[in-house]
Amino acid sequence: MERPVCGVRLSLKQRYFLLICVAAAVIVAYQFTRSSSEVRKMNHVEGLRANSSQFTLEGAPFRILGGSIHYFRVPRAYWEDRLLKMKACGLNTLTTYVPWNLHEPERGVFRFDDELDLEAYLRLAASLGLWVILRPGPYICAEWDLGGLPSWLLRDQNMRLRTTYSGFTDAVNSFFDQLIKKVVPHQYSNGGPIIAVQVENEYGSYAKDEDYMPFIKEALLLRGITELLLTSDNKDGLKLGGVKGALETINFQKLNPGDIKYLEEIQPQKPKMVMEYWSGWFDLWGGLHHVYSAEDMTPVVTEILKQDMSINLYMFHGGTNFGFMSGAFAVGIPAPKPMVTSYDYDAPLSEDGDYTTKYHNLRSLFSHYHTQREMQPHDLLVETAAQPLPGLPPIQKKRAYQPVIVQHHLSLWDSLQFTDKPFKSERPVNMENLPVNNNNGQSYGYTLYETAITSGGLLNSQNNIRDRALVFVNRQYVGILDYKVQELPVADGKGSRTLSLLVENCGRVNYGKTLDEQRKGLVGDILLNKHPLRDFIIYSLDMKPDFINRLERSGHWLPMRQKPSFPGFFQARLSVRGPRKDTFITFPGWGKGAVFINNKNLGRYWSIGPQQTLYLPNAWLYRDNQVIVFEEQETDGKITFVSKPDYGMNVDVQ
Repeated sequence: MERPVCGVRLSLKQRYFLLICVAAAVIVAYQFTRSSSEVRKMNHVEGLRANSSQFTLEGAPFRILGGSIHYFRVPRAYWEDRLLKMKACGLNTLTTYVPWNLHEPERGVFRFDDELDLEAYLRLAASLGLWVILRPGPYICAEWDLGGLPSWLLRDQNMRLRTTYSGFTDAVNSFFDQLIKKVVPHQYSNGGPIIAVQVENEYGSYAKDEDYMPFIKEALLLRGITELLLTSDNKDGLKLGGVKGALETINFQKLNPGDIKYLEEIQPQKPKMVMEYWSGWFDLWGGLHHVYSAEDMTPVVTEILKQDMSINLYMFHGGTNFGFMSGAFAVGIPAPKPMVTSYDYDAPLSEDGDYTTKYHNLRSLFSHYHTQREMQPHDLLVETAAQPLPGLPPIQKKRAYQPVIVQHHLSLWDSLQFTDKPFKSERPVNMENLPVNNNNGQSYGYTLYETAITSGGLLNSQNNIRDRALVFVNRQYVGILDYKVQELPVADGKGSRTLSLLVENCGRVNYGKTLDEQRKGLVGDILLNKHPLRDFIIYSLDMKPDFINRLERSGHWLPMRQKPSFPGFFQARLSVRGPRKDTFITFPGWGKGAVFINNKNLGRYWSIGPQQTLYLPNAWLYRDNQVIVFEEQETDGKITFVSKPDYGMNVDVQ
């Protein structure tokens, strides 16, 4: 029976003919699409070059207008928002570090999923028309714990980080085997957004091994990196930080003509680039909040552009040191000082993604340079004439939720049953060498050391506490030992008593020449009346998600009407009615600790400031939310929310 097609009845022969025509059309369309795709990729013939005083891309002059946004400091749900705001500011290039310690948390265990999906970040940048300069380390500095190096490297007592010591290079090779194969398909030569790759980071300020930089360069090349190679150093570091075959770039905040002249002298007839123009600065616990005014910044950026230099704003958007990942500063001071949780950095785009005066000034300035070649979707390279910048994406609204009352508490001592099996040792063992986490040691958080004492007297740390210890006798608080306080009197008592030292890793140094010395916990003997303590029971309290889960599900929580003991965990629930919005948690009646929302570690808070609030992105909120706070010494029993951050009293960057 003949069936009507579009109202016309066709014979069997006609239907067969129509079917053949449709099939032929599909084949032609496929071949055209395939050939079109190949043509588009063929458009990527000559990538970024540095063969004259200007960069070129596809043989045409090209200026890098870059900004740093680290994917690991921004919730994945906000990646697109932040990159769109970068694009709207007139930037054409995204730069990001790659944190080895997050991607390989245990030796041979690699993570590139969820918020660590680097390839998704690169694809997103490409889809939005942004080029990428990748900075894969292995060392990244970044005010990040150990400069991004995994702490399990320090299990080797002979470890020499950032050298050609085989224990280090073997680990780098293993990591690069996994990382670079994910990066290579996203290079410009393969139709992707990556136009340059940085070799290590600021090695001129370390410079312990002249063979190291050539090793890192070859490690990249051997695994298929084909794009332009760069190095990055401050002016003094330029003398020792370069490597043959890589363009040297400079880092600074205040423009010194002598620094630019020096860069020209060591690289005549090469493009000049500020790889890190420091748009602000980091903060340390116990200090003030650093600001670098828009009035001071804008003229410097203007002059850099007038001198035909390329620029990368470090940071364009700082984000947050979620968890226990912030580093520590130790240059020119007697003891390390830990970084705060916020990495707002006084950057053009604030920690929570809001526009600032700096942003608007830069947008106005960059609008005059918005004539560069851009990456368009589907790998198409097009020439753009002068045109208006994209419109400003909307800002995320904030909300001050109603305060929540703490409902339950659980003492540190009662939580020990939910940790991994404790370790017995005659002598103290540092965090990294504990037999936990599949023999990778403990990386972050707290470690509890307990031993028996039969007398009181003078406790002397011999500066072997890294970094800060709360001291207890029979679980009663005695005092604090740290870099400044290294002796503590212990009262006499009857019989055998338990001495407990709860030691916090406040953050490993991320810059300078002491990286090899960043083991945490107890790193040597503790003396009581000049006699070394022995026979320890050691608990690892890294407060990972599985531990917090076990705590949450336990039936050991006590109601707040029963007086809590410290340190302890405190539990509350936040109910969100209506649209979820970003917020900030503040702790006016608390002392020091960390906050976990729905098993996400928001980071540390500390009443000494300068930072007084913790950022809570709405992407991590649900209708009903579990809040757990670890507090060392005090609480007023409620958790308060505000709609604006408080980073403390300001001080100008010097």
